[in-house]
Amino acid sequence: MHKTVLAIGAHYDDCIFGIPGILLQSLRRHDRVVILNIIGNYDNWAPTKGRGKQLRDTSIRLAREHGMEMRFLDYASMQFDVNAEARRAVAEVVAEVKPDVAFMLWDRDRHPDHEVAAMLSKMALRQPGMILGRDGVRAPGRIYAYDNGPGHTIGFEPNTFVDITPEWPAAMEWLGRLMAFVRNRPFDPQSPDAALMAKETLARYRGQACGTKYAEAVWATGAYPREIP
Repeated sequence: MHKTVLAIGAHYDDCIFGIPGILLQSLRRHDRVVILNIIGNYDNWAPTKGRGKQLRDTSIRLAREHGMEMRFLDYASMQFDVNAEARRAVAEVVAEVKPDVAFMLWDRDRHPDHEVAAMLSKMALRQPGMILGRDGVRAPGRIYAYDNGPGHTIGFEPNTFVDITPEWPAAMEWLGRLMAFVRNRPFDPQSPDAALMAKETLARYRGQACGTKYAEAVWATGAYPREIP
């Protein structure tokens, strides 16, 4: 049966940098894929000052071109916290989307936005019904945490590796086009952005760890059964 996948990040690019291959692989299996970015107000962010709406629109368009749905909440960077309002906002999306599988940021990070987003995601994914005060709101059956690269994530030890070699070209084009908009320059695949080079280094490292060319690695928050061929 096809599944519904929900990936949650703090910023517009967290999921696109962290797990683009996994999301594209889910789409190839004909799963429904929804990306939720908790920060949707970029008016106070220097690289896209005056282009905040265009950043959201571009992110949504690129996700749609890959067959995915992208959503934004209304918070700004450093202007949201682990409180009842934010918990409820994320839980409302969980209740509506009804994910079978969910991805959230790893909760130890150098960026405070990432740590707050991880805690909100954990609460909303684990106990959406309790947060909303509703019966019948189910939590996803499987929840995985993903990292955001060595510049941010602290102490991440994955326990699940996914071969994303077939999805690699599409993942890099997706991230590259997004970064090109942020840098306010045309996308040139022959001149990769620093974010793409960091992602390739990480994906090759994860690939070396599990014996494939490119891989993404996540941390399963529960002991989920797996089939062994």
